[in-house]
Amino acid sequence: MGHRTTAAKHGQNEANVPLRGIGTSARRRYGTGMATAKRTRDRPRRYWSSDVTRRSNALDLEHGVFTATDPRKVAASLKRSAEASKRRKGTPYQSAMSMLNFYLNRGGKNVTVRRRRVLERAKGELRKLFGRA
Repeated sequence: MGHRTTAAKHGQNEANVPLRGIGTSARRRYGTGMATAKRTRDRPRRYWSSDVTRRSNALDLEHGVFTATDPRKVAASLKRSAEASKRRKGTPYQSAMSMLNFYLNRGGKNVTVRRRRVLERAKGELRKLFGRA
């Protein structure tokens, strides 16, 4: 096993606080002599919205659809995905527009001004493609 201090060998931490019979929060506060709590903090955070974009139950999106620089290409890709999907609940237009709005709203400050402009224009293109403009 790894290096343990004398205090940890005797069921105490460096502050001479007994570790047996105390709860998890106290163990985190006083430490156990081992780096157990650190592992969870060092892990990269995962966002549920990222999973939705990758594994949506409504649309099977083409890879890199939101990274295209042409609004017409983004709109056409979303239209193809929405029309091909058998799992959507609403109309193809609703599904495509919903996914585009979801990406814009959930992206927040991580969506650059240039990317946001392209995606906002893609909304107009999507309306034209579906005859709703």
